[in-house]
Amino acid sequence: MIPASTSADDYATDEARWRAVQARDHGADSHFVYAVRTTGVYCRPSASARLPKRENIEFFDTPVAAEMAGYRASRRIKGDQTRAAAERSEMVQHACRLIQSSPTPPSLDDLAAKAGLSPFHFHRLFKAETGLTPKAYISADRAGRLRKQLHSSDTTVTEALYQAGFNSSSRFYSTADDMLGMPARSYRSGGTGAAIRFAVGQCSLGAILVAQSQRGICAIFLGDDPDALVRSLQDQFPKAELLGGDAGFEKLVAQVVGFVETPALGLNLPLDIRGTAFQERVWRALREVPPGTTISYSELARRIGHPKAVRAVGSACGANCIAVAIPCHRVLRRDGDVSGYRWGVERKRALLKREISD
Repeated sequence: MIPASTSADDYATDEARWRAVQARDHGADSHFVYAVRTTGVYCRPSASARLPKRENIEFFDTPVAAEMAGYRASRRIKGDQTRAAAERSEMVQHACRLIQSSPTPPSLDDLAAKAGLSPFHFHRLFKAETGLTPKAYISADRAGRLRKQLHSSDTTVTEALYQAGFNSSSRFYSTADDMLGMPARSYRSGGTGAAIRFAVGQCSLGAILVAQSQRGICAIFLGDDPDALVRSLQDQFPKAELLGGDAGFEKLVAQVVGFVETPALGLNLPLDIRGTAFQERVWRALREVPPGTTISYSELARRIGHPKAVRAVGSACGANCIAVAIPCHRVLRRDGDVSGYRWGVERKRALLKREISD
């Protein structure tokens, strides 16, 4: 059951809170907890525990406040929270399916109304579950649709943009470069007319290629053979104009190499990140994993709100073409094993060892 739209004002008095406890109101769970003096525990309003007497109850705005008053969490609260988390996850997944199946992007108000929440609470919940705002998710979904349509030889650019959910060509062309990194016709033809600067250097991990589009860094490749790295870039943008970097670009490459050698320095450069909505969620979550720490594939899947999508998370890590800056090397198997890395397992071990020693 999806909770109805509620606000703190609905539970401003003890009388209103007591009514919520009697009704086991899920909508009240984010607004307060109640504690039972005779047992010394506190619960959510929707808790399935036996209803206590009113005179034995006191209310607190947060679990922390209840614990500071000497109460402990009910053993049932974990089950209640697990159930509530499952309901939230299902609600957000339903919203994602709605976005993906709608011919035109639904508004925040429409999505919130279907979820039975206020726009404010829906926005906050959606971002907490997916790591993206509804607007960012919709944008990523449309970009993914557009790329798929542009790769099809059976549609024109105009047909592709309407099938991707753009209701006007002017609105599309004002955002095309941000979505694709180049004009739509250039993207469709494999990068024709697009200028991508690149340079190949050396670091302690071997050869390194850094490429930059109009939007930002679009590739950081690692390997043993510099020529193979250049061929990989050509495969990615077969008809783009690949330009050797000038002296200014060489400084950017040096900055990237410095980051590879000393991760603690950080890398404050714009990235040209292009992927499906799911991939972008994975990559965004990866960038929140700090240097010197690791995360399992299953934990990463949980953080983006898809705990069962462990295999898909692994595929998203493998599709990442911006090494180190999107740190898929910080993802390990649940047993801690260093497995799978696009640029080689030994490089993954070296990067992790370097970060830990820093």
